[in-house]
Amino acid sequence: MKPFAELVDFRLPPPLEQEVHGTTVLAVRYDAGVIVIADRRATAGNLIMFDQAEKIMALDDSTVIAISGAFARSVEICRFLGHSFKYYRRMALAEMSREGKLAEISKALADNAPMAMQGFGVFLPIVAAYDHKTDDFGLYFFDGAGARFQNKEYACAGSGSERIRGVFEYLSRSRGAWATRPFEEVLHDGLEMLDIAADLDSATGGFNKVMPIVRVLDREGSRVLDDSTLKKVVKQVLR
Repeated sequence: MKPFAELVDFRLPPPLEQEVHGTTVLAVRYDAGVIVIADRRATAGNLIMFDQAEKIMALDDSTVIAISGAFARSVEICRFLGHSFKYYRRMALAEMSREGKLAEISKALADNAPMAMQGFGVFLPIVAAYDHKTDDFGLYFFDGAGARFQNKEYACAGSGSERIRGVFEYLSRSRGAWATRPFEEVLHDGLEMLDIAADLDSATGGFNKVMPIVRVLDREGSRVLDDSTLKKVVKQVLR
């Protein structure tokens, strides 16, 4: 069976002179799944290009990816990965394994590395994935060459992530492991960390004008969090 990339002759688009970048994304465990959160600001240099960027995508029912870095390049790669998973499912009449999906993501990053080393198309995702066979949630982050790292509790990426990385550990030690805590508490803490990142990183958008994106991955699949619940918690965080 030919690889999907070879079948469709997938090539990365040429780099832009001034690329649009996305910033802070994070994923945290809760007692029944994973919450993935992202701001919506996209920047080019010191300019805010737009504030409606969609930085979280569902690659399939059990895999959610959040993107930081060159926005146009990362969206193109994520769309390719989603179609690649679908192609495998239809050709093999079976779901690709979680390890296979992660390998595909690593390969896409490795293929993008030459451009990234030249300063174009830097793309660093985080991935939340559920394995139906083992009933296990995994959180993964990557470097620009495609190397994969796993954390059982949380993952973050983007320019604002360095400002909040230590907060994850503090909250874990002071309030208990993320994976043991209820949805409402974890959602509040996740949004609070994104708000801190927005205060300390000019490239991360806040909540005052545009709601962040929140997607939930659990044993039933993934879904975008409804506006009423999101607005309620955002109001609590801002207050």
